[in-house]
Amino acid sequence: MGRSTAEVDENQGEPEVGRIREAAEAADWAAVREQLTERPESEDRTWLITAVAETANVENWIPQAVEAEPGSALPLLVAGARHVNWGWEARTGARAQHVSREQFQVFHNRLRTAEKWLYAAAEREPEWVSPWYFLQMSGRGLQAGQTVARRRFEAAVRRHPHHLGAHQQHLQQLCDKWGGSHEEMHAFANRAVRDAPAGSMLGQLVALAHIEQWLALDSGADAEYLGQPEVTASLTEAAERSIWHEDFAYEQGWLQVYNTFAMAFSLTGDRELAKPCFEGTDGIITRFPWYYLDADPATAYRENRAAAR
Repeated sequence: MGRSTAEVDENQGEPEVGRIREAAEAADWAAVREQLTERPESEDRTWLITAVAETANVENWIPQAVEAEPGSALPLLVAGARHVNWGWEARTGARAQHVSREQFQVFHNRLRTAEKWLYAAAEREPEWVSPWYFLQMSGRGLQAGQTVARRRFEAAVRRHPHHLGAHQQHLQQLCDKWGGSHEEMHAFANRAVRDAPAGSMLGQLVALAHIEQWLALDSGADAEYLGQPEVTASLTEAAERSIWHEDFAYEQGWLQVYNTFAMAFSLTGDRELAKPCFEGTDGIITRFPWYYLDADPATAYRENRAAAR
C-alpha cells in the first residue's frame, strides 16, 4: 500500500509548490511573480500564494516589491497573504487563554496591515478570488463576526463557486470554537457537497466537519460520537460523491482531501473504508489534518495506515 517509509510532503505532491517556496526563500520576486502569473486566478494561484505566505522573511522584502510596482495588484496580494500568515504565527495555535496580551497585539496589528493590502488588491482586480480567501482568515483572527465572514465567503464563491480553500475557511468560521455551532457547520458542509458537481473535492468538508466535532468533545464522548453508524454513513456518502467518484477532480489539494478521508474513517474505526483512502494517497502525507492526532503527522499517518491494512 504505497510507500513503506512515508513522510510529510510539505509540497503535497506538487513540484511547483516547492519551486515557488525556493524562490520566496531566496527573495526572488521576479521568479515568484512569473510563476504566479502563469496560473489562473483560481484555486491554483491561491495554493501557490499560500506557499509563499508560509515562507519566513517574505515580510522583509515584499514591501519593496509593492513600492516598485505601484500599479500592480499581485505584490499587494502576496504582501497581504504573508501578513495574514505572519499574524497567525505570532498568535500560535494555542487556546486564547494561553496567548499573551503582547502576542494578541502583534497578531492584530499584522492582520490589520494584511487587510489594507488585501482590500487594495481586491479593488484593483475585482475578479480575483484570492484576496477574499485570505480576508476570510484575517477576519476570523480580528473577530469580525459571522456577518462579515459570510459576506467575505460569498465574495469568494461569486468569483469561484467551488473554491475548496474558501469553503474550508468558512467551515472553520462556523465551528463552535469560532462562534458557530455544530449544526451550522454540518449543514454548511452537506449543502456545499450537495450543490457541487459529482467528483468535487468539496466532499472533504463533510469529513472535516465530523473531525471538528470530534475535536470539540471530551474524551469518551468523542469516540462515542464517531462510533455512530450515521457518521460512517455520512462519510461514505461524501466519499462516494468525491474521492470515490469516477469524475473526482484531481486538482490542487486533492492529496489533502484523500488524507482527510483516511483520517476520518480511521477515527470511526471503519478500517475497510479507510484502506482505499490510504491507497489513494500513495503514501504521500499532508500535514493537515494528521497534526490533530500527533505532533508528528507522519507517525499518526503510519500508525493508522498500518491498522487499515
